[in-house]
Amino acid sequence: MLELLIIADDITGALDTGVQFKLQGAPTLVVTNPHIEYASLADDVRVLVLDAETRHLAAPEAGNVVKTVVKEALQAGVPNIYKKTDSALRGNIGAELAAMCQAVGNVVHFIPAFPQIGRITKAGIQYIKNVSVADSVFGKDPFEPVKHSAVAEIIHEQTDIPVRVVGAKAPEVLSKNEEKGILVYDCAAQQQLETIAQGLKQNDKLHFCAGCAGFASVLPRLLGLQGAKPLKPQLSPQLFVACGSVNPITVAQLDKAEKDGVPRVRLNASQKIKGVWADSREAQAALLDWKEKIYSNGALIVDSNDLPGHTTALDYSSQHGLDLNQLRTKISTTMGNLTKRLLDLGVEATLMITGGDTLLGFMQQIDTHHLTPICEVLPGVVLSSTHYAGKQYYVISKSGGFGGDNLIADLRTYISNK
Repeated sequence: MLELLIIADDITGALDTGVQFKLQGAPTLVVTNPHIEYASLADDVRVLVLDAETRHLAAPEAGNVVKTVVKEALQAGVPNIYKKTDSALRGNIGAELAAMCQAVGNVVHFIPAFPQIGRITKAGIQYIKNVSVADSVFGKDPFEPVKHSAVAEIIHEQTDIPVRVVGAKAPEVLSKNEEKGILVYDCAAQQQLETIAQGLKQNDKLHFCAGCAGFASVLPRLLGLQGAKPLKPQLSPQLFVACGSVNPITVAQLDKAEKDGVPRVRLNASQKIKGVWADSREAQAALLDWKEKIYSNGALIVDSNDLPGHTTALDYSSQHGLDLNQLRTKISTTMGNLTKRLLDLGVEATLMITGGDTLLGFMQQIDTHHLTPICEVLPGVVLSSTHYAGKQYYVISKSGGFGGDNLIADLRTYISNK
Protein backbone atom coordinates (compact mmCIF):
# COMPACT_ATOMS: atom_id res chain seq x y z
CA MET A 1 0.00 0.00 0.00
CA LEU A 2 1.34 3.42 -0.98
CA GLU A 3 2.13 5.50 2.09
CA LEU A 4 4.36 8.28 0.75
CA LEU A 5 4.57 10.25 -2.51
CA ILE A 6 7.77 12.18 -3.18
CA ILE A 7 7.65 14.80 -5.95
CA ALA A 8 11.06 15.71 -7.40
CA ASP A 9 11.91 18.19 -10.14
CA ASP A 10 14.60 16.07 -11.82
CA ILE A 11 15.59 12.42 -11.99
CA THR A 12 18.84 12.52 -10.00
CA GLY A 13 17.03 14.26 -7.16
CA ALA A 14 14.26 11.69 -7.31
CA LEU A 15 16.83 8.91 -6.93
CA ASP A 16 18.97 10.42 -4.17
CA THR A 17 15.82 10.99 -2.11
CA GLY A 18 14.05 7.73 -2.94
CA VAL A 19 17.11 5.69 -2.03
CA GLN A 20 16.88 6.96 1.57
CA PHE A 21 13.75 4.82 1.94
CA LYS A 22 15.10 1.87 -0.01
CA LEU A 23 18.12 1.81 2.32
CA GLN A 24 15.73 1.22 5.21
CA GLY A 25 13.95 -1.57 3.35
CA ALA A 26 10.85 0.24 2.11
CA PRO A 27 9.78 -0.95 -1.37
CA THR A 28 10.46 2.16 -3.46
CA LEU A 29 9.78 2.92 -7.12
CA VAL A 30 11.00 5.93 -9.11
CA VAL A 31 8.92 6.95 -12.15
CA THR A 32 9.12 9.70 -14.74
CA ASN A 33 5.53 9.56 -15.97
CA PRO A 34 3.46 12.25 -14.16
CA HIS A 35 0.18 10.53 -15.05
CA ILE A 36 0.14 8.18 -12.09
CA GLU A 37 -2.50 5.48 -12.00
CA TYR A 38 -2.50 4.79 -8.28
CA ALA A 39 -4.87 1.86 -8.56
CA SER A 40 -2.45 0.05 -10.89
CA LEU A 41 0.57 0.28 -8.59
CA ALA A 42 1.87 -2.98 -7.20
CA ASP A 43 0.50 -3.64 -3.71
CA ASP A 44 3.98 -3.80 -2.20
CA VAL A 45 5.06 -0.29 -3.34
CA ARG A 46 5.08 1.83 -0.20
CA VAL A 47 7.09 4.81 -1.48
CA LEU A 48 6.55 6.28 -4.94
CA VAL A 49 8.97 8.91 -6.21
CA LEU A 50 7.81 10.98 -9.15
CA ASP A 51 10.27 12.91 -11.28
CA ALA A 52 7.87 15.62 -12.44
CA GLU A 53 10.59 17.21 -14.63
CA THR A 54 9.69 20.74 -13.54
CA ARG A 55 13.25 22.04 -13.01
CA HIS A 56 13.41 23.80 -16.38
CA LEU A 57 9.75 24.76 -16.81
CA ALA A 58 8.45 28.31 -16.44
CA ALA A 59 7.45 28.94 -12.82
CA PRO A 60 3.64 29.04 -13.38
CA GLU A 61 3.77 25.81 -15.38
CA ALA A 62 5.90 24.09 -12.74
CA GLY A 63 3.48 25.19 -10.03
CA ASN A 64 0.50 23.85 -11.97
CA VAL A 65 2.16 20.46 -12.41
CA VAL A 66 2.88 20.17 -8.68
CA LYS A 67 -0.60 21.33 -7.70
CA THR A 68 -2.22 18.76 -10.00
CA VAL A 69 -0.02 15.92 -8.76
CA VAL A 70 -0.66 16.78 -5.10
CA LYS A 71 -4.43 17.03 -5.57
CA GLU A 72 -4.57 13.69 -7.37
CA ALA A 73 -2.50 12.07 -4.62
CA LEU A 74 -4.83 13.42 -1.94
CA GLN A 75 -7.86 12.17 -3.85
CA ALA A 76 -6.21 8.74 -4.06
CA GLY A 77 -5.80 8.74 -0.27
CA VAL A 78 -2.00 9.09 -0.10
CA PRO A 79 -1.38 10.09 3.55
CA ASN A 80 2.06 11.68 3.22
CA ILE A 81 3.51 13.96 0.53
CA TYR A 82 7.10 15.19 0.37
CA LYS A 83 8.14 17.90 -2.08
CA LYS A 84 11.77 17.19 -2.90
CA THR A 85 13.82 20.31 -3.60
CA ASP A 86 17.37 20.81 -4.78
CA SER A 87 19.85 21.18 -1.90
CA ALA A 88 21.44 24.14 -3.70
CA LEU A 89 17.96 25.67 -4.15
CA ARG A 90 17.95 25.57 -7.94
CA GLY A 91 14.72 25.29 -9.86
CA ASN A 92 11.20 26.58 -9.23
CA ILE A 93 11.38 26.49 -5.44
CA GLY A 94 8.86 29.25 -4.74
CA ALA A 95 6.27 28.28 -7.34
CA GLU A 96 6.32 24.60 -6.37
CA LEU A 97 6.16 25.09 -2.61
CA ALA A 98 3.37 27.64 -3.00
CA ALA A 99 1.47 25.20 -5.22
CA MET A 100 1.81 22.48 -2.61
CA CYS A 101 0.54 24.84 0.11
CA GLN A 102 -2.48 25.71 -1.99
CA ALA A 103 -3.22 22.08 -2.83
CA VAL A 104 -3.04 20.80 0.76
CA GLY A 105 -4.63 23.91 2.25
CA ASN A 106 -2.10 23.88 5.04
CA VAL A 107 1.40 24.82 6.13
CA VAL A 108 4.33 23.19 4.35
CA HIS A 109 7.37 22.58 6.53
CA PHE A 110 10.54 23.22 4.51
CA ILE A 111 13.87 21.79 5.68
CA PRO A 112 16.35 22.55 2.84
CA ALA A 113 19.58 21.44 4.55
CA PHE A 114 21.69 18.41 3.64
CA PRO A 115 24.32 18.50 6.42
CA GLN A 116 25.71 15.10 5.40
CA ILE A 117 27.38 16.82 2.43
CA GLY A 118 28.00 20.24 3.97
CA ARG A 119 24.83 22.01 2.84
CA ILE A 120 23.29 23.78 5.81
CA THR A 121 20.79 26.51 6.69
CA LYS A 122 21.67 29.19 9.26
CA ALA A 123 19.32 32.07 10.09
CA GLY A 124 17.48 31.28 6.88
CA ILE A 125 20.63 31.47 4.71
CA GLN A 126 21.66 28.44 2.65
CA TYR A 127 25.37 27.55 2.70
CA ILE A 128 27.41 25.19 0.53
CA LYS A 129 30.42 24.11 2.60
CA ASN A 130 30.45 27.42 4.50
CA VAL A 131 29.94 29.58 1.39
CA SER A 132 26.56 31.22 0.90
CA VAL A 133 24.86 29.53 -2.03
CA ALA A 134 24.72 32.61 -4.29
CA ASP A 135 28.49 32.99 -3.86
CA SER A 136 29.18 29.30 -4.51
CA VAL A 137 29.59 27.45 -7.81
CA PHE A 138 25.80 27.28 -7.96
CA GLY A 139 25.62 31.06 -8.21
CA LYS A 140 27.78 30.83 -11.34
CA ASP A 141 25.84 28.07 -13.08
CA PRO A 142 25.51 29.05 -16.79
CA PHE A 143 22.00 27.57 -17.05
CA GLU A 144 20.31 28.24 -13.70
CA PRO A 145 22.36 30.46 -11.36
CA VAL A 146 21.09 30.83 -7.79
CA LYS A 147 20.78 34.59 -7.30
CA HIS A 148 20.02 34.78 -3.57
CA SER A 149 21.24 33.00 -0.46
CA ALA A 150 18.30 33.73 1.83
CA VAL A 151 15.75 30.94 1.44
CA ALA A 152 12.82 33.37 1.84
CA GLU A 153 14.19 35.59 -0.96
CA ILE A 154 14.52 32.60 -3.27
CA ILE A 155 10.93 31.59 -2.53
CA HIS A 156 9.69 35.15 -3.00
CA GLU A 157 11.20 35.37 -6.47
CA GLN A 158 8.16 33.40 -7.61
CA THR A 159 5.43 33.86 -5.02
CA ASP A 160 4.24 36.23 -2.29
CA ILE A 161 3.16 33.39 0.00
CA PRO A 162 4.04 34.00 3.68
CA VAL A 163 7.44 32.59 4.68
CA ARG A 164 8.88 32.42 8.19
CA VAL A 165 12.25 31.12 9.40
CA VAL A 166 11.58 29.19 12.61
CA GLY A 167 15.00 27.97 13.73
CA ALA A 168 15.89 24.33 14.31
CA LYS A 169 12.87 23.20 16.30
CA ALA A 170 9.32 22.56 15.15
CA PRO A 171 6.93 25.19 16.60
CA GLU A 172 4.22 23.71 18.77
CA VAL A 173 1.64 26.35 17.89
CA LEU A 174 1.08 28.11 14.58
CA SER A 175 -0.60 31.49 14.33
CA LYS A 176 -3.61 32.00 12.09
CA ASN A 177 -1.62 33.85 9.39
CA GLU A 178 0.72 30.85 9.07
CA GLU A 179 -1.95 28.31 8.30
CA LYS A 180 -1.17 28.40 4.55
CA GLY A 181 2.43 29.51 4.49
CA ILE A 182 5.93 28.02 4.39
CA LEU A 183 7.97 27.47 7.52
CA VAL A 184 11.73 27.33 6.83
CA TYR A 185 13.89 25.44 9.32
CA ASP A 186 17.52 26.10 10.16
CA CYS A 187 19.71 23.03 10.32
CA ALA A 188 23.49 22.56 10.56
CA ALA A 189 23.80 18.94 11.73
CA GLN A 190 22.24 15.52 11.28
CA GLN A 191 20.95 15.53 14.85
CA GLN A 192 19.01 18.71 14.13
CA LEU A 193 17.25 16.96 11.27
CA GLU A 194 16.20 14.30 13.78
CA THR A 195 15.01 16.91 16.27
CA ILE A 196 12.91 18.75 13.67
CA ALA A 197 11.36 15.54 12.36
CA GLN A 198 10.53 14.26 15.85
CA GLY A 199 8.92 17.58 16.74
CA LEU A 200 6.77 17.50 13.62
CA LYS A 201 5.80 13.89 14.25
CA GLN A 202 4.78 14.60 17.84
CA ASN A 203 2.52 17.42 16.64
CA ASP A 204 1.09 15.39 13.71
CA LYS A 205 2.66 17.79 11.20
CA LEU A 206 4.86 15.37 9.24
CA HIS A 207 2.32 14.78 6.47
CA PHE A 208 3.27 17.72 4.21
CA CYS A 209 6.96 18.53 4.21
CA ALA A 210 9.61 19.65 1.75
CA GLY A 211 13.36 19.41 1.54
CA CYS A 212 16.11 17.40 -0.08
CA ALA A 213 17.61 13.97 0.56
CA GLY A 214 18.96 15.22 3.88
CA PHE A 215 15.61 15.49 5.67
CA ALA A 216 14.27 12.49 3.75
CA SER A 217 16.95 10.34 5.38
CA VAL A 218 15.31 10.67 8.81
CA LEU A 219 11.74 9.99 7.66
CA PRO A 220 11.67 6.19 7.12
CA ARG A 221 11.74 5.36 10.83
CA LEU A 222 9.26 8.08 11.84
CA LEU A 223 6.82 7.15 9.07
CA GLY A 224 7.20 3.43 9.74
CA LEU A 225 8.68 2.81 6.30
CA GLN A 226 11.23 0.11 7.08
CA GLY A 227 11.85 -3.49 6.11
CA ALA A 228 14.58 -5.85 4.93
CA LYS A 229 17.58 -3.79 3.85
CA PRO A 230 18.84 -4.27 0.27
CA LEU A 231 21.99 -6.20 -0.62
CA LYS A 232 24.61 -4.92 -3.02
CA PRO A 233 24.30 -6.75 -6.36
CA GLN A 234 27.25 -8.12 -8.32
CA LEU A 235 28.33 -5.38 -10.69
CA SER A 236 30.34 -5.37 -13.88
CA PRO A 237 33.89 -4.20 -13.04
CA GLN A 238 33.97 -2.07 -16.21
CA LEU A 239 32.78 1.51 -15.75
CA PHE A 240 31.33 3.71 -18.49
CA VAL A 241 30.83 7.35 -17.52
CA ALA A 242 28.48 9.55 -19.55
CA CYS A 243 28.85 13.13 -18.35
CA GLY A 244 26.28 15.76 -19.24
CA SER A 245 26.88 17.99 -16.21
CA VAL A 246 28.66 21.34 -16.52
CA ASN A 247 29.09 21.69 -12.75
CA PRO A 248 32.71 22.53 -11.85
CA ILE A 249 32.65 19.84 -9.14
CA THR A 250 31.93 17.15 -11.75
CA VAL A 251 34.49 18.64 -14.14
CA ALA A 252 37.13 18.42 -11.40
CA GLN A 253 36.20 14.76 -10.82
CA LEU A 254 36.69 13.97 -14.50
CA ASP A 255 39.94 15.92 -14.65
CA LYS A 256 41.28 13.90 -11.72
CA ALA A 257 40.22 10.60 -13.28
CA GLU A 258 41.85 11.53 -16.59
CA LYS A 259 45.04 12.51 -14.77
CA ASP A 260 44.96 9.08 -13.09
CA GLY A 261 44.84 7.37 -16.50
CA VAL A 262 41.14 6.93 -17.30
CA PRO A 263 40.56 7.56 -21.04
CA ARG A 264 38.36 10.58 -21.67
CA VAL A 265 36.56 11.42 -24.90
CA ARG A 266 35.33 14.98 -25.26
CA LEU A 267 32.59 15.58 -27.80
CA ASN A 268 32.85 18.79 -29.77
CA ALA A 269 29.94 21.21 -30.14
CA SER A 270 28.77 19.82 -33.48
CA GLN A 271 28.92 16.19 -32.32
CA LYS A 272 26.87 16.70 -29.18
CA ILE A 273 24.30 19.11 -30.60
CA LYS A 274 23.69 17.88 -34.16
CA GLY A 275 21.45 14.87 -33.63
CA VAL A 276 22.43 13.31 -36.95
CA TRP A 277 26.04 12.79 -35.80
CA ALA A 278 25.14 10.12 -33.25
CA ASP A 279 23.74 7.96 -36.09
CA SER A 280 26.58 8.59 -38.53
CA ARG A 281 29.30 6.20 -39.69
CA GLU A 282 31.83 8.33 -37.84
CA ALA A 283 29.89 7.82 -34.60
CA GLN A 284 29.64 4.07 -35.24
CA ALA A 285 33.42 3.88 -35.62
CA ALA A 286 33.81 5.95 -32.45
CA LEU A 287 31.50 3.60 -30.53
CA LEU A 288 33.56 0.57 -31.54
CA ASP A 289 36.69 2.38 -30.38
CA TRP A 290 34.99 3.25 -27.09
CA LYS A 291 34.02 -0.37 -26.58
CA GLU A 292 37.65 -1.42 -26.99
CA LYS A 293 38.79 1.28 -24.55
CA ILE A 294 36.26 0.17 -21.91
CA TYR A 295 37.56 -3.41 -21.95
CA SER A 296 41.25 -2.60 -22.31
CA ASN A 297 41.28 0.12 -19.63
CA GLY A 298 38.40 -0.94 -17.40
CA ALA A 299 36.80 2.49 -17.69
CA LEU A 300 35.96 5.24 -20.15
CA ILE A 301 34.57 8.76 -19.81
CA VAL A 302 32.55 10.39 -22.57
CA ASP A 303 32.21 14.06 -21.70
CA SER A 304 29.85 16.63 -23.21
CA ASN A 305 31.73 19.55 -21.65
CA ASP A 306 33.40 21.85 -24.15
CA LEU A 307 36.84 21.05 -25.48
CA PRO A 308 39.41 23.64 -24.38
CA GLY A 309 40.05 26.09 -27.20
CA HIS A 310 37.07 24.96 -29.30
CA THR A 311 33.75 26.59 -30.16
CA THR A 312 31.57 26.34 -27.08
CA ALA A 313 28.12 24.80 -27.08
CA LEU A 314 26.62 28.17 -26.16
CA ASP A 315 28.31 29.82 -29.14
CA TYR A 316 27.17 27.03 -31.43
CA SER A 317 23.59 27.17 -30.17
CA SER A 318 23.52 30.95 -30.60
CA GLN A 319 24.76 30.65 -34.19
CA HIS A 320 22.04 28.11 -34.95
CA GLY A 321 19.17 29.87 -33.16
CA LEU A 322 18.78 27.42 -30.25
CA ASP A 323 17.65 28.52 -26.80
CA LEU A 324 19.07 27.00 -23.60
CA ASN A 325 16.30 24.42 -23.23
CA GLN A 326 16.77 23.25 -26.81
CA LEU A 327 20.52 23.05 -26.27
CA ARG A 328 20.08 21.05 -23.06
CA THR A 329 17.64 18.66 -24.73
CA LYS A 330 19.84 18.07 -27.77
CA ILE A 331 22.92 17.28 -25.66
CA SER A 332 21.06 14.94 -23.30
CA THR A 333 19.41 13.15 -26.24
CA THR A 334 22.78 12.63 -27.91
CA MET A 335 24.41 11.35 -24.73
CA GLY A 336 21.48 9.00 -24.09
CA ASN A 337 21.57 7.71 -27.66
CA LEU A 338 25.31 7.03 -27.55
CA THR A 339 24.99 5.18 -24.23
CA LYS A 340 22.14 3.05 -25.58
CA ARG A 341 24.12 2.20 -28.71
CA LEU A 342 27.05 1.03 -26.60
CA LEU A 343 24.67 -1.40 -24.90
CA ASP A 344 23.41 -2.47 -28.33
CA LEU A 345 27.03 -3.32 -29.20
CA GLY A 346 27.06 -5.74 -26.27
CA VAL A 347 29.11 -3.67 -23.85
CA GLU A 348 28.96 -5.13 -20.34
CA ALA A 349 29.63 -2.27 -17.95
CA THR A 350 28.31 -0.49 -14.91
CA LEU A 351 26.98 2.84 -16.13
CA MET A 352 27.59 6.14 -14.40
CA ILE A 353 25.46 9.01 -15.69
CA THR A 354 25.96 12.50 -14.29
CA GLY A 355 23.36 15.23 -14.56
CA GLY A 356 19.61 14.75 -14.43
CA ASP A 357 19.01 15.74 -18.05
CA THR A 358 21.54 13.17 -19.25
CA LEU A 359 20.01 10.37 -17.19
CA LEU A 360 16.53 11.24 -18.41
CA GLY A 361 17.84 11.32 -21.98
CA PHE A 362 19.16 7.79 -21.54
CA MET A 363 15.86 6.57 -20.07
CA GLN A 364 13.97 8.04 -23.00
CA GLN A 365 16.30 6.33 -25.46
CA ILE A 366 15.76 2.90 -23.87
CA ASP A 367 12.03 3.66 -23.57
CA THR A 368 11.55 3.27 -19.83
CA HIS A 369 9.78 5.36 -17.19
CA HIS A 370 11.03 3.35 -14.22
CA LEU A 371 14.16 3.02 -12.13
CA THR A 372 14.56 1.03 -8.94
CA PRO A 373 16.99 2.57 -6.45
CA ILE A 374 19.13 -0.02 -4.67
CA CYS A 375 21.59 1.73 -2.37
CA GLU A 376 23.65 4.83 -1.83
CA VAL A 377 27.27 4.36 -2.88
CA LEU A 378 28.25 7.70 -1.34
CA PRO A 379 26.08 10.60 -0.12
CA GLY A 380 24.10 11.74 -3.13
CA VAL A 381 25.56 9.01 -5.38
CA VAL A 382 22.93 6.34 -6.05
CA LEU A 383 23.02 2.85 -7.52
CA SER A 384 19.82 1.88 -9.37
CA SER A 385 18.69 -0.82 -11.74
CA THR A 386 16.74 -0.75 -14.97
CA HIS A 387 15.93 -3.12 -17.82
CA TYR A 388 16.57 -2.81 -21.52
CA ALA A 389 16.22 -5.40 -24.28
CA GLY A 390 15.58 -8.16 -21.76
CA LYS A 391 18.68 -7.45 -19.66
CA GLN A 392 19.20 -5.78 -16.32
CA TYR A 393 21.61 -2.87 -16.15
CA TYR A 394 23.00 -1.03 -13.15
CA VAL A 395 23.24 2.74 -13.25
CA ILE A 396 25.13 5.02 -10.86
CA SER A 397 23.75 8.55 -10.87
CA LYS A 398 24.44 11.82 -9.14
CA SER A 399 23.63 15.47 -9.36
CA GLY A 400 26.50 17.49 -10.82
CA GLY A 401 27.51 19.07 -7.52
CA PHE A 402 27.92 15.87 -5.46
CA GLY A 403 31.09 13.98 -4.60
CA GLY A 404 34.80 14.59 -4.07
CA ASP A 405 37.64 14.79 -6.58
CA ASN A 406 38.46 11.06 -6.27
CA LEU A 407 34.89 9.97 -7.06
CA ILE A 408 35.69 7.97 -10.20
CA ALA A 409 38.48 6.04 -8.47
CA ASP A 410 36.21 5.38 -5.49
CA LEU A 411 33.47 4.07 -7.79
CA ARG A 412 35.87 1.76 -9.62
CA THR A 413 36.89 0.28 -6.29
CA TYR A 414 33.24 -0.06 -5.26
CA ILE A 415 32.07 -1.89 -8.37
CA SER A 416 35.11 -4.20 -8.35
CA ASN A 417 34.50 -5.39 -4.78
CA LYS A 418 32.31 -8.47 -4.65
